[in-house]
Amino acid sequence: MADSLKARVGRVIAGGVHAVLDRLEDRAPDVVMEQTLREADGVIDDVRHELGIVAANRHLSQQQHASLNAQHARLAEQIDQAMAQGRDELVRAGVARQLDIEAQLPVLENTLSEFVLQERELQGFLSALLAKKREMADALSDFRKSRAATLQTSAKAGSAGAEQRIGAVSDAFDRLYERQTGLSATTRSSTLQQAAQLHELDELVRDNKIAERIAQLKAGRA
Repeated sequence: MADSLKARVGRVIAGGVHAVLDRLEDRAPDVVMEQTLREADGVIDDVRHELGIVAANRHLSQQQHASLNAQHARLAEQIDQAMAQGRDELVRAGVARQLDIEAQLPVLENTLSEFVLQERELQGFLSALLAKKREMADALSDFRKSRAATLQTSAKAGSAGAEQRIGAVSDAFDRLYERQTGLSATTRSSTLQQAAQLHELDELVRDNKIAERIAQLKAGRA
């Protein structure tokens, strides 16, 4: 995992929700909310991408390790047959190949161990990032509910004016979002729907982990 990606993960995890809320007080809430969540989603996507690469490399290393061990075992049988037939040149070739394999195996095993550690580290980062994103989303949701309640109270004194202001803010946000991302409001809705589905999948995996942990705790008390 690149140091720059680690640093980005660290910034997201270390970033305080209160700091985000402070920024919300100073700027348009929806703009800051979208920016903050996009930053977190970007890091999550990059970690997932890196995790996929590491997992694929680990799988290839495992296959190569198994293949070399299988070759070594076959060579042992072939060497025995060649020795029984007095084919010294074949015995020499087989032993030479075995030595080459034995030289490669330790390096491959070290590489495989590194991939396993990287994969475990990335999985930990991904879990932490998803937890942080949930924390941020909850805090921002509470903030928006609070703002909505305030607007509702103000609307009782002048509902028409409040509706116009909300509509203006919404239109301005759509224009800003399209200018910054190149995506229309319709496309954003589709993207948010996809993100919601991915979030639901993450929650399903998290619920399963929680259930497994509870089952382990109950089993330990039995």
